[in-house]
Amino acid sequence: MLVQQQKFQFSEYSSLYDLIVPSDNLLRKINDLIDFSFIYDELVNKYCHNNGRTAESPVRMFKYLLLKTIYTISDVDVVERSRYDMSFKYFLDMSPEEDVINPSSLTKFRKLRLKDTDLLNLLISKTVSIAIEKGIIRSKSIIVDATHTLSRSNPHSALEVLRERSKQLRKSVYNFDEDWKDRMPKKNNDNDLEKELKYCKELENRIEKDTSISSIPAVKEKLHLLRETIEDTQENYTLSKDTDAKTGHKSTDSSFFGYKTHLAMTEERIITAATVTSGEKGDGPELPKLLEISQGNGIEVDTIIGDAAYSGKENLKLTSEQNVKVVAKLNPSITQGFRKDEDKFEYNKDADLFVCPAGHLAIRRARQGRKNKGKNQVDSYYFDVEKCKRCPLREGCYKEGAKSKTYSVSIKSELHQDQMAFQETNFFKEKVKHRYKIEAKNSELKNVHGYGRASSYGINNMQMQGAMAIFTVNLKRIIKLTT
Repeated sequence: MLVQQQKFQFSEYSSLYDLIVPSDNLLRKINDLIDFSFIYDELVNKYCHNNGRTAESPVRMFKYLLLKTIYTISDVDVVERSRYDMSFKYFLDMSPEEDVINPSSLTKFRKLRLKDTDLLNLLISKTVSIAIEKGIIRSKSIIVDATHTLSRSNPHSALEVLRERSKQLRKSVYNFDEDWKDRMPKKNNDNDLEKELKYCKELENRIEKDTSISSIPAVKEKLHLLRETIEDTQENYTLSKDTDAKTGHKSTDSSFFGYKTHLAMTEERIITAATVTSGEKGDGPELPKLLEISQGNGIEVDTIIGDAAYSGKENLKLTSEQNVKVVAKLNPSITQGFRKDEDKFEYNKDADLFVCPAGHLAIRRARQGRKNKGKNQVDSYYFDVEKCKRCPLREGCYKEGAKSKTYSVSIKSELHQDQMAFQETNFFKEKVKHRYKIEAKNSELKNVHGYGRASSYGINNMQMQGAMAIFTVNLKRIIKLTT
């Protein structure tokens, strides 16, 4: 049963917050900035109103998850810190003496209440509306890019993750008491997951029994992380891996297993739209969605800034219809063409024909492909095949027995020709300088708010994690710009 929570239950100790939580505290600023009742309105239908025990406020539960993202801590630690950290209690609208929830409630809240909720668009839309209301967004440009997030199951094996977690725990203990080096259980040196699990459990139990060391906050946090990893490994290492995650490529020789988050952001660094896909998806096809969502969130767009992935013909056609400029360089294959080192045919402007590497001029030209059929036309230049048969450079150029030898050049469409001309303008060169901002935002998401690795399995959980991380960075940015 859900009863709407009143802000700050009456308590004779509530005045402590004014003494302990300063006005410049981040959590106080967030509470002052945003009315979280929209979370209650969104989730109210997920609760029973006339049966069962009284449920914890969905607003408070959401705030617990937000604190996890802001400070990158586990369920256990966010609850434990809320027990004694007055800024956490203030943010959670708790009275100073009020008790905290059981950490397991957060798992149930994610699975039962947030399931099937479009949290990603809900939270982005809310922060964008606040930014517009406060007059922060003045530009009419959005910067687009994609950032990758590793799946929880890759690239490290469960064995590697356990070893890293146990190493961090031992290190935190040694920082306070080096004598513990003689009290640690014997390490597992075999590549056997069962043996590693046994070692980690023994390590956990031994440290936990000594309250003088396990009660130290820095040690306690590492202890809880190891415990969560042990539990997760026991549940999942015999099951299939993350079935929604896929292998994507950052370069020709660098790959990752996980997800992609496609982002649109204003020049003021407020994220206006996001979509989450598996790792193998291309960046360019997500542009129409990012543009549509940004516009739906109230952003007026006249320029899109991105890399070459977003300058595809379909995107140029779409943006041209909306009179939106695309500040993204064309793929080099369009502006320069793909030319092998041994296949550098040179254009003779006087003859209006190409010359092969051996110095032979083409004998005729033919245009192929129909105009206005959605594909570029091609000019094919034909060479005297009898000369090719005797040519000393024929290896790798002329196929033995072929009845013809041609060299083809794609004719650029009007869209591509216009884009090539646009690339040379001062406007393009100035706007493209803003692209670094979204790379810095990707770095903040990963390095500050734990977005470099998925916290759970499945694309739905990835979307939830993205929603909380983007909501956090947007709130922080709004606070910075307004103060």
